[in-house]
Amino acid sequence: MTARGENGVRRRLNYRAGGDLELELSWFAVTDVGRRRENNQDSYVTAPPVFAIADGMGGHSAGEIASAAVVRRLAELGGKDLVSEQDIDETLGDAVDDIELDAGDTELGAGTTVTGVVLGTDPEPTWKVFNIGDSRVYQYFKGALSQITVDHSVVQHLIDTGAITEEEAEVHPHANVITRAVGFNEAPIPDYTSLALIPGQRLLICSDGLTKELTDVGIQHFLATEVTAEAAARSLVHHALENAGRDNVTVVVIDVHAVGDVVDTGSIGASGIDLADTIGSSCGEADRSRAAAAVTSAPVHTPNGTDGAGGAASESARESDEAARRSMSELDPIDEDFDDVEPMILPDAPTAPRPNRR
Repeated sequence: MTARGENGVRRRLNYRAGGDLELELSWFAVTDVGRRRENNQDSYVTAPPVFAIADGMGGHSAGEIASAAVVRRLAELGGKDLVSEQDIDETLGDAVDDIELDAGDTELGAGTTVTGVVLGTDPEPTWKVFNIGDSRVYQYFKGALSQITVDHSVVQHLIDTGAITEEEAEVHPHANVITRAVGFNEAPIPDYTSLALIPGQRLLICSDGLTKELTDVGIQHFLATEVTAEAAARSLVHHALENAGRDNVTVVVIDVHAVGDVVDTGSIGASGIDLADTIGSSCGEADRSRAAAAVTSAPVHTPNGTDGAGGAASESARESDEAARRSMSELDPIDEDFDDVEPMILPDAPTAPRPNRR
């Protein structure tokens, strides 16, 4: 596990260097090896304007090497006045070079997911969200939880095409198979999304060690009821571990207290949102009961039971994802319990050639 940056409480930052618009943010990161892993292959960076996590894969130390390389490179963007999509693309490309050098030849290769947010380059206050793989960014705002990123995974494709439900995806035998990653000597191609930066907003960046253990209802419950970013982050990780802790768990929670003259008190309860109504506004009575018991609600499998990415790069990514999904039928059925199976990227999927940036 590699961590870069530090946690912050009510830090005042300029949205633009030399500009008049000032932000007030709090953020807190927590990571844990979990109950079944021997080492923590997650890494994270909290170095404004960059907040991100990486979930490594490849077995033994390879995943840890890969996630560390990504976080070290992203940390170099910390303190910059502006971070563009091109900056992120080039930084992740450098990380691929580092992974190849540091990991050497490994049987499974070395790679990692990455997801996060940076302060955007738009004139209006904006987050730029980026992701590769199945780590996620969520927004919680005024009682509603929204998943901002879309997983690059086989099961996400099956959900999108209506082949399986979200509930079935959680116990699918190929739930650990992703279709994009950083590493494996291939060009990294992130997806980008712009998200308004507004007071009262709470963002969650997390590895799949969290989403394996808590449903969206459970995640919403803890984001809604914990007052500070630190309390929310610690509570999420604690309950993921209590539920099963099958994987490394890493979360970063960011609270937006003020944007210019528009101020939120920083207390969800004092912001005019009644906590009893917060859960009820988007959940029925049954869901409120599920939220109260969120730590036992995540299913466990039993054996029987874009802008700026560029047209060519985006098309290549789509072709890579589709080829990987078509190759799914070639995977051998999994007959054993895969509760804590290592994540993997689908082999033999054509990917974008890496440009010569030297």
